[in-house]
Amino acid sequence: MKTFNVPEFYRSPIISKVKQYRKAQDPRKKDLAPTVLDYGNVKYYIARHFGFCFGVENAIEIAFKALDENTDKKIYLLSQMIHNPEVNKDLTERGVLFLQDTYGNQLIPFDTLTSEDIVMIPAFGAPLNLIELLDKKGIETKTYNTTCPFVERVWKKSEQIGKLKHTIIIHGKYNHEETRSTFSRSEKDSEAVIVIKDLNEAKLLSDFILNKKSQQAFEEVFKDRISAGFDVAKHFEKIGVINQTTMLATETQEITDYLKTVMQQKFGSETISNHFADTRDTLCYATNENQDATYGLLKSDADLAFVVGGYNSSNTSHLVELCERKFSTYFISNEKEIIDAQTINHFDYPNKKHVTSTNFLPKKSPLKIIITSGASCPDSVLDGVIQKINSLLGIATSNETALEALAVLAE
Repeated sequence: MKTFNVPEFYRSPIISKVKQYRKAQDPRKKDLAPTVLDYGNVKYYIARHFGFCFGVENAIEIAFKALDENTDKKIYLLSQMIHNPEVNKDLTERGVLFLQDTYGNQLIPFDTLTSEDIVMIPAFGAPLNLIELLDKKGIETKTYNTTCPFVERVWKKSEQIGKLKHTIIIHGKYNHEETRSTFSRSEKDSEAVIVIKDLNEAKLLSDFILNKKSQQAFEEVFKDRISAGFDVAKHFEKIGVINQTTMLATETQEITDYLKTVMQQKFGSETISNHFADTRDTLCYATNENQDATYGLLKSDADLAFVVGGYNSSNTSHLVELCERKFSTYFISNEKEIIDAQTINHFDYPNKKHVTSTNFLPKKSPLKIIITSGASCPDSVLDGVIQKINSLLGIATSNETALEALAVLAE
């Protein structure tokens, strides 16, 4: 796989060694058991897969290249390049300005742009209307387009099945940048598009596919998430499911399998291939790997878990959901959220709010702590978390000693 020129300050002396060890020990990525980093009184169970993915490293390389090549120009990002506060902060401190926030609200008017300005497209892509707007202003958007190749692969699949008259069903969060970008392309390539967020909404949709509910009820349930002119009477003859690449892969597959049974109920099994598209190749490898590795963490007997990343990061939030099935889980953006050995600020993802917890570190030895992160989180941030905890607990074992004794948790 291609390697990218990512700034050294995103690398780390601890996590990089862990990744190198696992790559040598398990080159074919078959073992999902976590790596054990043993500091004596504290053992860290580190996920087999985590951190920067192909698409994120690609985006970071392009963004810093834009800065290096255009020192005399204004440089903008259409919105956050990725959902990580550390990376976005690094870019803004180097002079990059955001034109919109993550929800598409304008921060800087497009009227202020000139053809001499540089505008980077985020890793999530951008809706076609915004690309066209920039093109009309004479702003070239291809050179510094950081759109993830795996997002573009979803767009290609959408185009393929859209041209075959399939209605596009997007499993995603309708207000997420990537989903908005995918929706705009699907709307161009197909007759009808709808966004659903989970299996419950797929079940609601089934009533309309099977003609059990009216057009009016459809528009009330799915308003703002359907393309113009969506007609339940004619647009459920052929369907295909694609996804926002950072959603839970198992949930996308569950939705796909469920809707296939609904279409079989409507049209029969013999001709199902004429009515339901095979879209398995739209699932992102990195999202899958990180989620599979988290299932590997769930087999451990750890005492608590830290999931590190941006609070608006979709792929990171799903790792939180998985860890919370078994462990007391703390979703933090960096080590600064750990105030002291008793107090931690963290994000309560189910209730979408910041909270403060006390007595979060159990008083036991050895203390077993899970560490993982989303696909947009630098390895250096995980280093910071480990160092902070070790410092607060007075751990005497050196990093070198712990790294020399790396091991894989036995199944």
